[in-house]
This record gives sequence, C-alpha cells and structure tokens, in this order.
Amino acid sequence: MGATIPTVKLLINGQFVESKTTQWRDVVNPATQEVLARVPFATPDEINAAVANAKEAFKTWKKTPIGARARIFLKLQQLIRENMKELAAILTAEQGKTLPDAEGDVFRGLEVVEHASAIGNLQLGELANNVANGVDTYTVLQPLGVCAGITPFNFPAMIPLWMFPMAIATGNTFVLKPSEQDPLVTMRLCELALEAGVPPGVLNVIHGGEDAVNAICDHPDIKAISFVGSTRVGTHVYNRASLNGKRVQCMMGAKNHAVVLPDANKEQTLNAIAGASFGAAGQRCMALPVVMLVGEAQQWLPDLVAKAKSLKVSGGTEPGTDVGPVISCAALSRIEGLIERGVAEGATLALDGRKPTVPGYEKGNFVGPTIFSDVKPGMTIYDQEIFGPVLCVVGAETLDEAIEFINANPNGNGTAVFTQSGAAARKFQEEIDVGQVGINVPVPVPVPLFSFTGSRASKLGDLGPYGKQVVLFYTQTKTVTARWFDDSTASHGVNTTISLK
Repeated sequence: MGATIPTVKLLINGQFVESKTTQWRDVVNPATQEVLARVPFATPDEINAAVANAKEAFKTWKKTPIGARARIFLKLQQLIRENMKELAAILTAEQGKTLPDAEGDVFRGLEVVEHASAIGNLQLGELANNVANGVDTYTVLQPLGVCAGITPFNFPAMIPLWMFPMAIATGNTFVLKPSEQDPLVTMRLCELALEAGVPPGVLNVIHGGEDAVNAICDHPDIKAISFVGSTRVGTHVYNRASLNGKRVQCMMGAKNHAVVLPDANKEQTLNAIAGASFGAAGQRCMALPVVMLVGEAQQWLPDLVAKAKSLKVSGGTEPGTDVGPVISCAALSRIEGLIERGVAEGATLALDGRKPTVPGYEKGNFVGPTIFSDVKPGMTIYDQEIFGPVLCVVGAETLDEAIEFINANPNGNGTAVFTQSGAAARKFQEEIDVGQVGINVPVPVPVPLFSFTGSRASKLGDLGPYGKQVVLFYTQTKTVTARWFDDSTASHGVNTTISLK
C-alpha cells in the first residue's frame, strides 16, 4: 500500500529530485483522512545543495535584464490563470478550504505575480543632479543574493506567491520551505514557474520542520528571510536569523477585532462578520476572532448567532459549503480544548459548534461556527489565537471605549469598523494602533500595489511583504556619488578635500 502513495519532491537546480531522507510525513486530506502524499524532511546535505545552487545561479541571474525577468512573471500569471481550477482542487484536497475560497487563495497570490511583472517600474533608483559643482548622486537598488521563504499551512498558494515572485523579479535567487502539512499546491506552482522560464537554481524548494527552519536561519549564504506563521516560530526565526546578520521580515499571530456601530448596515455587516470569522474555518491570520458590538448594536447578538447557524459545514468540494475542516486532528483537538476552557473560565457559549454532523465526512476534522459572548481579557479564548471558527463577542458602550480596548491588545495585524458615519470611521482610522484598517471591509488585506503592514506583536521587521516595501526589503540601496572631469579644462593638481560644499 505504502508504495502507491506519491512522494513530494525537492526542487534543486531546476530538477525535481527524490529526497534521500529517512524522515517522512504524510500529507492528509483533512476532510477524509486520506493520505495524499508523503513529504520528506530534507537532509542537511540537500538543504546545502539547494542554497549552493541558488548562490551559483545568482551570478548570472542578477545580470539578467529587468525586462527579461519581468516577462517570466507575465508568462507565470498566464499559466496560473489557465490552471486555476486544478490548483484550487489540489489546495482543497490537502488544506480543506472550500473550492471558491481555494480559488481566492490562488487569486490573491496571482495578483502579486502580476505586480512582479511590473518590476521595471518598481526597482527604480533616485538621482540628484549637481549636488556640488559637477557632482551627481544617484542610487541603484541591487539584489541581495540568496533569499529564503518559510510559509504556513493556511495559505499554501497565496503566501509562497507573496514571496518568491518579488524576490526573483528583483534579481535574487530563492530557497522556499513550504508548510510540510500541505506542500502539493506549492509544488505545482513551482512547476508552473519553471515552465514560465525561471532558470535552474533561481527557485529551489526544500521540505522539513524545525531543523529545516534552523538551517535556513543559520546558513551563511542566505541573505534575507521572509516568514509567515505563528508568533512563537516567527519570534524564534527573527531572533536567530538576525543574530546571524540576515535581513528578516516575520508576519506572525493576530487577534483582529471588528467594531460594529449601531448605524452600520445590519445585513451587510452580519454577512461580512460571518464570512470573516468562520470562512476558511477561521484559519486566517486576518480572520475576525473578536467582534465588539457598540451601544445598541449589542442587541444584534441573536442575529449574529442565527447567521452563523445558517452556514453549511462540509467537505470543501461540496457545493454550497461555507465552513470546511480544520487542517489536522491536532488542530481539532486544540480548538475543542479552547472552547472547553472558554466555558470553564466564565464566557457564555452562545453557539456550540463542536462535533457537527457532516454526512459523508464522518472522519473529518470539523468544528462548526462557535460564538462566545461575555468575553473578557484574561480569558484564554481572548488572549490566545484560536485559529479556528470561534468568535468572541465583546460589548462596549462607546467608540472611544472600543478603540481603547483594541489598542490594549498586543497584536496589531488587522482591524475593521462597520459604520455609515464618515466622522466615526475617520476617528477610528486615526486613533487605532493597528497596521491594517478596514472600513466596512472585514479582512483588510491590501492589494499588491500596497504592502501588507501588520504592526506591533503581529510583525517583526520594518518592511512588509509584497508592494513597494518588499522591493526595498529584497534589494540593497547603493548610493553613487560621481564627478566626471573634462580633460580639456580639468586641473591636474592633487585634491585633498573630500567635502562637497
């Protein structure tokens, strides 16, 4: 039986190769427990080979004209569009999210690929003419070398596409370590990248767990690391890699709050909250696990519960499914344990989604939409990131009270306000200490023209993924000060003055 299960390959120097490791992990369909593939935990030699090939490829890739780099990503975005259904199907099988949500996962990554194809307009330096007599100063943005990415299970298409297209388009080479829980769609995207013309060694993929992460943090030839995942692992990566002199960006955990004011459009707001809290089974770093009902909006709790009850829990391939399974049996057990703790610590369980009946998927890792009211800071369900379809409802009397409450939370990934008052929205936008703000938008992830800008405990490193910020992250600014002498007028005396005054 074991022999018939496919193995996930490593990508080293343009070749998909079988790992020589003795350590493997099953990739499991979370709706059925079917084993889809076996993923290797790469050996130290394999990791070193991936980096060595990336370092060698950098010598020529960094000199590749910017237009030639851009055309590869024009081709890749076309290939992703043509293979959208297949990519979504792979993603749903291994990750569990619904097919429409899986397409959204791919599409939000595709937007970054399109942005990478415009690299010619993004990687521009600056020039100041005649800063002193006959002297010009200008900057060039040059690639760093080998960069690496460590990506999480919850967006196995989008987040790798946040990383390697922008890194490679700016002239770097890349080593990617996708989540070992669902690497299949990532590998398919890498196949398409090679088909689009990414040269051998420019994009490499290794697999593994903690040892692979540490190897990336420690490797002397890796210049920069992008990470998306939990706060615990992200803090470790940032500290370890920074001490090794690397440039690091870590997008980490969250506890995003939405504020609902009484003047908000009720039906639109309830739909938005249900989608943002329970979509993708709550497994988004930009999900809405906390909703603050302000003033008279506190009377909306029964309507919110009714909306949540109307959502369909099933396998991601079933038509009309709103909430698929969580990623693993371990995740299911952890979420159920947190729900139990919420009850024990005094929160009111307004809707219990544990052990839903899901015909045809009796072995699946399902939790239905769950809602707690009377939630307070200090309760585990409020203080910890649950990463499941569990919503905490908190009451507040005024917008000021809600803003103060959110700013007291250590995380700063995303937040939203629902209102029809421009003055209230503007006040919220100005006073809230959170990196990404939605106004009647529940999941305010910016389009790639901008950068992902989570803040405070949700982010380490000062430059975010994709957009303008990541061009600075993946490049070194070199400042050139130039003076050219006209031989016919130049003095041949020795100039010992270095001042440009």
